[in-house]
Amino acid sequence: MSFVEILKVIVLGLVEGFTEWLPVSSTGHMILVNDIIRLRQPAEYYEVFEVVIQLGAIMAVVTAFFRELWPFTETRRSRGITLVPSKVELWIKIIVACIPAAVFGLLLDDFLDTYLYNGFVVALMLIIYGVLFIIVERRNEQKEFTIRSIGELDLKTAVYIGLFQCLALVPGTSRSGATIIGAMLLGVSRTAAAEFSFFLSVPVMFGASFLKLLKRGAGFDTIQWFYMILGMVVAYIVSIYCINFLMRYIRKNSFSLFGYYRIVLGAIVLIWFAVSKAL
Repeated sequence: MSFVEILKVIVLGLVEGFTEWLPVSSTGHMILVNDIIRLRQPAEYYEVFEVVIQLGAIMAVVTAFFRELWPFTETRRSRGITLVPSKVELWIKIIVACIPAAVFGLLLDDFLDTYLYNGFVVALMLIIYGVLFIIVERRNEQKEFTIRSIGELDLKTAVYIGLFQCLALVPGTSRSGATIIGAMLLGVSRTAAAEFSFFLSVPVMFGASFLKLLKRGAGFDTIQWFYMILGMVVAYIVSIYCINFLMRYIRKNSFSLFGYYRIVLGAIVLIWFAVSKAL
């Protein structure tokens, strides 16, 4: 076990925790950061590591929104547990909205890993979706949102948001970014769009992590599992803060700032790769 490798894992956990919930692409940042500090692990291990440490971020969502997501409640009369209809309805919307991404993710998993998980694609998607965020927010300046809370979200709109989520299969897009942009185009308020984006992440990331572990997780040794668990813990702690920050921020501000950030970062990355190839 290497102290330097532990520091690298902590840095990657910090990056995952900070970027998973901000619409700036956590996968894109993880690819870029790993290109700089690079774990001394096989490529097959890192493919699993960067997905599985997202479980820490997911547990932060479960913690922060437990009351909103937990579908059971105690009944005083029978002293038993019963389902809450509104929360069951919410879970139906979440699961149905996740089906498109699950189907395309299974079909395209190997293709995406082979051809799209690279710095150039990440940089390009950062810039494209950064521009889209600015355009959508300017369009929304004088617009009244028709859906202002999760409870007002109907099943049809949830499915459409789920289709937008499929765009995030391309690294650098940002799962939260794609779903938030899609939701706002459909008339969903920023706060409701962000919350539903968080909720969609729970089954999507659990499924993605399970798939990666099923395909490539059998041969990991004790140290590799330790690195993965450490990354998850760091991502969990940082995500708790980041979720609370984002929900406070968007109540008074637009997503335009994140759009400008994406454009600047994407441009820096493109210049970085151009200079590296020239040298």
